[in-house]
Amino acid sequence: MKEEQPKKNWRSVHFGEAITILLAMLVIMGFGVIKFGLSPMTPVLLVIALVILWAKLRGAEWDDIHGGIIEGIKTGIIPIFIFILIGALISVWIAAGIIPSMMVFGFHLISAQWFVPSVFLVCAIIGTSIGSAFTIISTIGIALFGMGTTMGFNPALVAGAIISGAIFGDKTSPLSDSTNLASAIAESELFAHIKNLMWSTIPAFLVSLVLYFILGTGASDTNALGKINATLATLNGHFSITWWAALPLVIMLVCAWRKVPAIATLLINIGLAIVMIFIEKPSTSLSSIATMIESGFVSKTGNASVDALLTRGGISAMMSTVSLIILTLTLGGLLMKFNIIQTAMVPLAKRLKSSGSLVTAAILSGIGVNVFVGEQYLSVILPGKAFKQTFNDRGLDNLALSRVLEDGGTVINYLVPWGVAAVFAANTLGVSTLAYLPFCFFSLLSPIFSILSGFTGIGLKRLPSSEDSSATAATMAADGR
Repeated sequence: MKEEQPKKNWRSVHFGEAITILLAMLVIMGFGVIKFGLSPMTPVLLVIALVILWAKLRGAEWDDIHGGIIEGIKTGIIPIFIFILIGALISVWIAAGIIPSMMVFGFHLISAQWFVPSVFLVCAIIGTSIGSAFTIISTIGIALFGMGTTMGFNPALVAGAIISGAIFGDKTSPLSDSTNLASAIAESELFAHIKNLMWSTIPAFLVSLVLYFILGTGASDTNALGKINATLATLNGHFSITWWAALPLVIMLVCAWRKVPAIATLLINIGLAIVMIFIEKPSTSLSSIATMIESGFVSKTGNASVDALLTRGGISAMMSTVSLIILTLTLGGLLMKFNIIQTAMVPLAKRLKSSGSLVTAAILSGIGVNVFVGEQYLSVILPGKAFKQTFNDRGLDNLALSRVLEDGGTVINYLVPWGVAAVFAANTLGVSTLAYLPFCFFSLLSPIFSILSGFTGIGLKRLPSSEDSSATAATMAADGR
């Protein structure tokens, strides 16, 4: 995003002013969503209006305001289109029997005794192969969520395991756009960045797995077996359950391996699912397919729980997510245009001395951008720009910064109720962000282990000259010099 100063009568923003604006935003959005239970869109829209009012009172031109909005939204055009395609994908995957088949096979393959940790592992493994948390949540995640609720598990716990596994896969895959972004912003080599991520990612993964074993072993509902059998009978009776349903997933993995862009991959899978629908039900009309893509799949099995799980998808279902993305990107564009975020972050970065405090501040900045703006990419870009020189001045390698950008930026967006990723996950699985947040262990633990690394120095990558200096100092101390 190109940064330009506003025109004419604009005066630069002072640190105290920027902090005051950000705190006011936090209060408005926090109270609106958490205290009053509002949809995030209204508080965000109110904040946008107040920021525009503030900018006008300080002499900003409407051209500057419009320019900030345009620059902000431009960064989200591709994600918006991807969300629209995912809405279409969900509906045709259900109609083609792909998601129902995943559920049936999953009931036979995954033990109820170890269900929740199994969900976490499956989403993590496949997510690493695909490199897209959104894709995992909206395909395999829906199937696993249906299984978990049928077995009687807490929906918020199952959603937390799905989202945590998907985030792990997104974070550790070389195919992930967010992983590539963090590496590019910090100017670190991609595979070295992924390797260095493991110092915080593996501990967070293992502790999360242990917690899912403790909380998610054994179905909580004594009637789970009867529900499973009833669900299996319903799925087998109303959908085409076949091993061929795995073909779109295989195609998706192949596309990921061949580095086919997300838009092309989704279009291929939508087309393949439509072909499968016509093969299974040749009498299907084009108008019904079009309605399904636009409005979503409507399940009419007569089983209330199955119908509730599988009535979803469609372009229209994604419009609330798209609306929030546009609003949050608008807010982010305005904050960038008028240098509010930059003014608050840069002085902080310059005042930090120790490696631990620097890492902590960078992570908190990423979390702050997620909270104030709600946009995942900006939570990586802004702290990356603000802290890069300071990290190097303190003798820390670019790899140290790129890991921090992931741990404080990428994974946190799923925990912010008005965050783009959180809204998508909540709408897709039908569980509110505040409900699944306590069980999204991987996102909660990643920044903690990253901060511990900063203070202990374990896994904290330093510049070669800095490492040499530290080694020389240690040798001299041992020799008594």
